[in-house]
Amino acid sequence: MSKLAFIWAEDQNHLIGKGGNIPWFLPADLKFFKDTTKGHPVVMGRRTFDSLNIQPLPARKNIVLTRDQNWSHEGVEVFNDKDELLHSLRDMSEDIVFIIGGTQIYRQLLDDVDLLYLTQIHHAFEGDTHMPEIDYSDYELISKEEGPVDDKNQYPHTYLIYKRKNIG
Repeated sequence: MSKLAFIWAEDQNHLIGKGGNIPWFLPADLKFFKDTTKGHPVVMGRRTFDSLNIQPLPARKNIVLTRDQNWSHEGVEVFNDKDELLHSLRDMSEDIVFIIGGTQIYRQLLDDVDLLYLTQIHHAFEGDTHMPEIDYSDYELISKEEGPVDDKNQYPHTYLIYKRKNIG
């Protein structure tokens, strides 16, 4: 049975997007995302998929949850129903399935997620999309690592991994 994991980056005000894009450039976090999700299925909403320049992420099974019954894309598995998606995900032989956004998808799956992979950026940005509120008292911190700050990664950031308290 697969564990479901959210993976996202947010600023100090829980901001995750601006106009359908990420409001910062942090190559170390992009590498963390790629290295962490590579080889695992990724689930996203249709708008998040569209923000990828309408190309499936390589080396990952791409799954889109959308209300649009007519939407399809080559190389993407599509679900129109959350319960059907969850049933399919839980039956996968994968150890972890990553939920990569956006806000509506995070909100829909908040009660079902087992792990949280958060990049906390210690800076405030302008934007229009925020992460849904998470009750961190349901989770325990299992990993914390400071990200590099250098000429390519100008914002201090921390990689945090949480595990829901009631899972093995």
